[in-house]
Amino acid sequence: MEPSILLFDGVCNFCSDAVRFLVPRDPKGRLRFAALQSDTGAEIQRRFGLDPADLDSVVLVEGGRCHTKSGAALRVAGKLSGAWPLFAVLLVIPWPLRDWAYDRFAERRYRWFGRSDACLVPSPQLRERFLT
Repeated sequence: MEPSILLFDGVCNFCSDAVRFLVPRDPKGRLRFAALQSDTGAEIQRRFGLDPADLDSVVLVEGGRCHTKSGAALRVAGKLSGAWPLFAVLLVIPWPLRDWAYDRFAERRYRWFGRSDACLVPSPQLRERFLT
């Protein structure tokens, strides 16, 4: 099975911590990562008609399809070990309601969690999962 690609805001502290959280909960290595700000991230966004300057959404590419915002986040939860896949049941909630909540969080993430001056530099453990 081809790995899914998760694009994340590389300067967002919450987003970078989320990537570090995901790796040990994805023991099958189904996820690969790239920062939205990276050349790879920008190229993938353009391929799916997304604006690389828009950093307010996580992007999941799997099976030739692109998912953003809450749809991406919940589909990622469905790929993890443990009880995390139970969150995927929230996909039954209409996407406008889910994305409304996602947008409220995205608007405040820098204020609540801060941001870095540079994108996440992956540890050796994470490096093999990152696209360059």
